[in-house]
Amino acid sequence: VQLQASGGGLVQAGDSLRLSCAASGRSIARWAVAWFRQAPGMERTFVAGINRSGGRIYSTDDMKARFTIANDNARNTVYLQMNSLRPDDTAVYYCAAGPSVISSSLRSPTAYNYWGLGTLVTVSS
Repeated sequence: VQLQASGGGLVQAGDSLRLSCAASGRSIARWAVAWFRQAPGMERTFVAGINRSGGRIYSTDDMKARFTIANDNARNTVYLQMNSLRPDDTAVYYCAAGPSVISSSLRSPTAYNYWGLGTLVTVSS
C-alpha cells in the first residue's frame, strides 16, 4: 500500500484547506486511518482518525470544532477538511493507515503500518 498526501499550501489565518490522502495497492476501506502533524522541532502528534468501525476521533475539542476527517471508499481516499486555520496549525501533515489498529491505539503513531510522505501546511498571521 502506498499513501499519497496532498493539498497543503500557504494560507492566511482563518482560511480553509482540504488535505487528501490517496491510497493505492489495495483497499483501505476497513482499515483505521488517521492524520498526524509535525511542527518544526516537535514530535509527530495525532490530529484525527477513523477507526475500523467508522468512528471518528479528534485530538482535541478544538480540532473537532474546526477539522473534519472523512473517507471516500470508492476513491480509496481519506480527507481532512481544516477550517479557521491558525498559525499554530503550521506543520507537515501526514496520513497513516493500518489494517489492525485497535481503537485504543488510534492516537499512537507506532500503531500504523503505512504512511504518506506528508504535505506542508503553512498558516500566516
